[in-house]
Amino acid sequence: MTERADLRSLYQEELVSWVAGLNEPPYRGRQLARWVHGRGARSFEGMTDLPASLRRRLAEVARLATLRVVRRTTSADGSTTKYLLACEDGSTVESVWMRYADGRRSACVSTQVGCGMGCTFCATGLSGLGRNLAAGEITDQVHVMQHDQGERVTHVVFMGMGEPLANLEATVRAVRLLNAPYGLGVGIRRITVSTVGLVPQIRRLAQLRLGCTLAVSLHAPDDELRSRLVPINRRYPISSLLEACREYAAVTGRRVTFEYVLLEGVNDTPDHARRLAERLHGLLAHLNLIPWNPVPSLPYRRPGPERVRQFARIVRAQGVPVTVRVERGVDILAACGQLREAHTPGRKPVQLAPRLVPAAAP
Repeated sequence: MTERADLRSLYQEELVSWVAGLNEPPYRGRQLARWVHGRGARSFEGMTDLPASLRRRLAEVARLATLRVVRRTTSADGSTTKYLLACEDGSTVESVWMRYADGRRSACVSTQVGCGMGCTFCATGLSGLGRNLAAGEITDQVHVMQHDQGERVTHVVFMGMGEPLANLEATVRAVRLLNAPYGLGVGIRRITVSTVGLVPQIRRLAQLRLGCTLAVSLHAPDDELRSRLVPINRRYPISSLLEACREYAAVTGRRVTFEYVLLEGVNDTPDHARRLAERLHGLLAHLNLIPWNPVPSLPYRRPGPERVRQFARIVRAQGVPVTVRVERGVDILAACGQLREAHTPGRKPVQLAPRLVPAAAP
């Protein structure tokens, strides 16, 4: 039996071509695109401007990759809601909806079930990598949260579970679908894709000229430390990573955001700040400092506010733009580095590289 086509992962032009195989006119494909990508339709039956006969035919030969809410948890201040979403195969991912006073509504989406990068301070990697998500499973996270919240999304960040550039084709397809005028029409400059530093994929993303914001997880000013915190650094050291980032900025004209999780006594000293500033000086870049968000079972500590401010002052004095991220949803384990897949049977925890034991604060 032929597998049914997942229409939620197809562009409008692909839907037009696909319905032609059903002997349907092109405008039926455009109608499908608006239902699937613009309205986030949950079934074919609800597509009321399609003939009943076509809806029945679609149910026979196609499907919509549709996620189901297993659990939602809202932060004490009401600004952040974390969703545990189940895929059709029973795998689960976590996604986050964030509400801001200035009117922004941001959706943080996952691109993989779990993660195989093994960053030693991040909860997601503790479960290992299950599988890549299809583009439709990525975009449907936004549709599910938007529908549940009754509000329209304004920004999308690919910073949930998984490494987006390790699932590059689906990530790019999801970005384009979310940006498309027949979809949600999210502005391309309001879409951010993160990476731990997969150099060939960063170069490929530059060549595609999508125009989205690139956020690179750096977390250390030197290879020895970064290799222990972010194991992929052993394959793509800082020098090659920064060169790829220069290429991305030159090709796209967009500055690169560097994410830096501050771990007390590990990577947050004045010397670390000075050496980091030297690394980033002259780059079209912005540094985003993130005081570590607690993860049960991991042995790190979050630096105090003055220590964070001192780090920021040192880097800023060297001419590198710096902000300190105000995290949301820490109390519900929804902040950066706290998302973790659950409810997938038969999975074994990944064996991580040896963790750094934080030194006493100087």
